[in-house]
Amino acid sequence: MDWQAIYLSLKLASVVCVALLLIGMPLAYWLTFSRWRWKFLVESIVALPLVLPPTVLGFYVLVTIGARSPIGQAWTSWFGHGLAFSFEGLVIASILYSLPFAVQPLAVAFSQVDPALIEASSILGASRARTFVRVIVPLSINGVLTGAILSFAHTIGEFGVVVMVGGNLPGVTRTVSIAIYDEVQAFDYATANATSLLLVAFSFVVLAAVYGLNRRVWAVAPQP
Repeated sequence: MDWQAIYLSLKLASVVCVALLLIGMPLAYWLTFSRWRWKFLVESIVALPLVLPPTVLGFYVLVTIGARSPIGQAWTSWFGHGLAFSFEGLVIASILYSLPFAVQPLAVAFSQVDPALIEASSILGASRARTFVRVIVPLSINGVLTGAILSFAHTIGEFGVVVMVGGNLPGVTRTVSIAIYDEVQAFDYATANATSLLLVAFSFVVLAAVYGLNRRVWAVAPQP
């Protein structure tokens, strides 16, 4: 079993999960409470990775951060190495690819907060930022946890985006999904099976956690 690839995947998923919470929470707040007429266009952009083939998304990310792009050239001049085929490039691609898995649960949770509580906080003189931190987020903790868990798990299982943007560099961009693919290509089915079973167990735990947090959604009758 390629423990280096597993460690890299866990590291990538952790970084992406934190970044998505920092980006996704204000974005979900805006999507939930904004009255802008064309808000649906932003919602469509956020949800696009759900229907877009990973290789297509990975291709355009690669073009955007490649050595010939302004972003890629600026990154090289600042840090001395390219952004494509690097861990940092994987982080950027993974954030874009897993964005809806963080934003959508957050937006649903924010929309379920009682408007009267938000209005009461405003009447008492609290700013929007303070209301968000002290009222909306604590009352939406299940959605926050669901978004974090789903984005973490989704990043762990990435393949197409990782291959397009990061390639297959051991210790740098070779994640666990690529390791499984390489093991199958080498006819090392025993190792591929062991790694796959580990991901199956991990996926089951993730889904159990998500459904456990949102178990009331599946209730036949309202809980007392």
